[in-house]
Amino acid sequence: MRSSLTLVGTLWAFLSLVTAVASSTSYFLPYWLFGSQLGKPVSFSTFRRCNYPVRGEGHNLIMVEECGRYASFSAIPSLAWQMCTVVTGTGCALLLLVALAAVLGCCMEELISRMTGRCMGAAQFVGGLLISSGCALYPLGWNSPEIMQTCGNVSNQFQLGTCQLGWAYYCAGGGAAAAMLICTWLSCFAGRNPKPVMLVESIMRNTDSYAMELDHCLKS
Repeated sequence: MRSSLTLVGTLWAFLSLVTAVASSTSYFLPYWLFGSQLGKPVSFSTFRRCNYPVRGEGHNLIMVEECGRYASFSAIPSLAWQMCTVVTGTGCALLLLVALAAVLGCCMEELISRMTGRCMGAAQFVGGLLISSGCALYPLGWNSPEIMQTCGNVSNQFQLGTCQLGWAYYCAGGGAAAAMLICTWLSCFAGRNPKPVMLVESIMRNTDSYAMELDHCLKS
């Protein structure tokens, strides 16, 4: 089974898969921001949260210790986080699509040419840029009341207060940076240039096929 990728292309496919999985996993995990509320640890992503307060008996606030997504898109605490959810999700989808095609290129001949690889690299750059934009938008939502309650009521845009950034935020940003800088560059050398002999054989096969179809039509 012959690959359509060069040796550099195989490395590119592996790194594309790693960066796509790292960014996408970080996107879905609610560990972008860590804080505390009512003495319990609380964590957020853009559209998910772990541990949240509810009204108990006697109208006292109690913490429900479980993770889940917000009930609706409009329930996400701030407009900045809503935008971050859409932008980052789109970027992750692009990286996953390119990574899937790159892995298939390791197993299928003539799937990825030199030009196709460069186009896929451009798509990776756009995907990484979208995720990076999402990471840049994320701090704009730190002034929402829900976040302020978790961060000691002193947080603001680009000011964490008593909270701290989580590992998933750094992982998403690192995956995006690697996709933009490393994968995009490697994609320029990922695909094989079509050999002239292969091009001639392909043209001859198509010509023979058309001739047979034309001959069959004339005899009919």
